[in-house]
Amino acid sequence: MSRGGRNNDREDPERRCIATGEVQPKRGLIRFVIGPEDQVVPDLAEKLPGRGIWVAADRDALEKATSKGLFSRAARTKVTVPADLVAQVEDGLARRVVELVSLARKTGKAVAGFEKVKGWLAEGRAKVLLQASDGSERGKGKLWTPTGGLWFGCLTASELGLSFGRDHVIHGALAAGGLTDKVILEAGRLTGLRGHDGGNSAAGKE
Repeated sequence: MSRGGRNNDREDPERRCIATGEVQPKRGLIRFVIGPEDQVVPDLAEKLPGRGIWVAADRDALEKATSKGLFSRAARTKVTVPADLVAQVEDGLARRVVELVSLARKTGKAVAGFEKVKGWLAEGRAKVLLQASDGSERGKGKLWTPTGGLWFGCLTASELGLSFGRDHVIHGALAAGGLTDKVILEAGRLTGLRGHDGGNSAAGKE
């Protein structure tokens, strides 16, 4: 799911980022709309009415769009940009990932804990390895990215814990199918804002 990929089929439509000027698949972009009071509003679910304004799911791109007046330029009118817009987007994406993983757990598509995750990896059941950004590097290094799968380290231990009804979780895994593709999409966007935990050399690679 490379954000830099070029795929023109209808399942992966493209939009232009107002900050970078690049055209890329929507999955790597954040949609914004202008609210009734001419305020910029994140539309993470891409369901709000109005013409969409798109920015790459990247902290530098979002900060450039907010600081350089690019939303007003794109909207062709003066708009108000909340001072905490980047934080709103980051927090909103984190909540979406947490909620999706929680739903996946309830359908039996997600497990947590070192031994359970290691078992899924060994059996080839895991499609995605999730590891807390603030977890021990030594402990995380004992697990591996699923063959043909993905690794994400964009959630903290407390955030990942929320998905599993615990105070904190360091290791989690998702099976293929169900909500896993949606988790991959949202975790990819969140990673663009937070960056990967550099302690895992296989981070996010297929």
